[in-house]
Amino acid sequence: MIQSVLTFAAKWYCKGPAGPDIQQLMNAVVSFMLNRLQESDIKLLRVFFAVASCNGFTAAEPVLRMQRPNISAAIKKLEERLDLILCQRGRGGFQLTKEGEVVYQETKRIFNTFDNFVFNLKSLHDDYSGHITLVVQSSLSASIMAAVAKAVKSTMNKFDDIHVNIQTRQYQDIEHVALSGECHLVLSCYDLVKPESVNFNAINSAVTGKLYCAKSHILAKVQDLKEINLEEFPAVGMSGLSSGNYVRNGKRLSVKTWSDCWESCRSAILTGEYIGLLPDYLVTAEMAEYIVPVAQQQFYFEHQLYVLNGKNVRLNPVLKHCIKELSWFIEQASAGVKPHPKPSLAAVS
Repeated sequence: MIQSVLTFAAKWYCKGPAGPDIQQLMNAVVSFMLNRLQESDIKLLRVFFAVASCNGFTAAEPVLRMQRPNISAAIKKLEERLDLILCQRGRGGFQLTKEGEVVYQETKRIFNTFDNFVFNLKSLHDDYSGHITLVVQSSLSASIMAAVAKAVKSTMNKFDDIHVNIQTRQYQDIEHVALSGECHLVLSCYDLVKPESVNFNAINSAVTGKLYCAKSHILAKVQDLKEINLEEFPAVGMSGLSSGNYVRNGKRLSVKTWSDCWESCRSAILTGEYIGLLPDYLVTAEMAEYIVPVAQQQFYFEHQLYVLNGKNVRLNPVLKHCIKELSWFIEQASAGVKPHPKPSLAAVS
């Protein structure tokens, strides 16, 4: 039964872009696997998960404490069980197939859910050992990621036998991850309407940015937005951002294409064909040779940082300490970053 369900789900998924019906199917597959998987299946999936996470058989050997022939045999057996080719291996290197990517993502969800269950169950007995999962928004600055590392280290030093799984997600996936129970905590910006089923622990820090264009763009020399109609110039947008980000002081961006992360937005801007919003930390000294802000700080954004958790997550002492440490270290890292000036009421009207 598991073989037929997973085979059908993976092949259906690979026929086209994911939509609501496909997501429902994936949820059903996860539920089915949690209920019906045998112990031997779980062992095989853990081997596959380690290999996929390490991006290769050799790199997975110390993690699994297994010899490569044994790892290869386990992957082959799993492929036979699922009737799927999960990965390509050979001279070209290791690479997941489309079906393998689906199985990997769903396996990650299963293990995250199971680890969260075990951790929460232990905490009911005041046993705070185990794994916690922290999801971090992709494309955050190096200083914020360094602060995350310090907070994780502090948490692991305070509590014995605690391990922290750090994962990243794109901005548009943050709300789903917080609601799904796949993780304990999420560190991210958030500028949408806040769902009632998620707790938002505000951090006294924000990601700031401006409207940028390539130096070759006609807007590169503009000093005042009052002189131009921004809607005449194609812009790149970032998936998941609220529409309010693209309007400032009566000026509206004309978004013609979309990217799923800030780095991709930057690449679109570098073509000289698009203008777009970027966090200031992505415009390094080297990048400033190619990208400039449009009219300085007249079109800007400021996104509050939060630590999110679903209200179904039990905030035991470990998680509370981790939230406190994330807030403190990030605020310290951001102490020297000045926010953009707030516009006057006259400018907004």
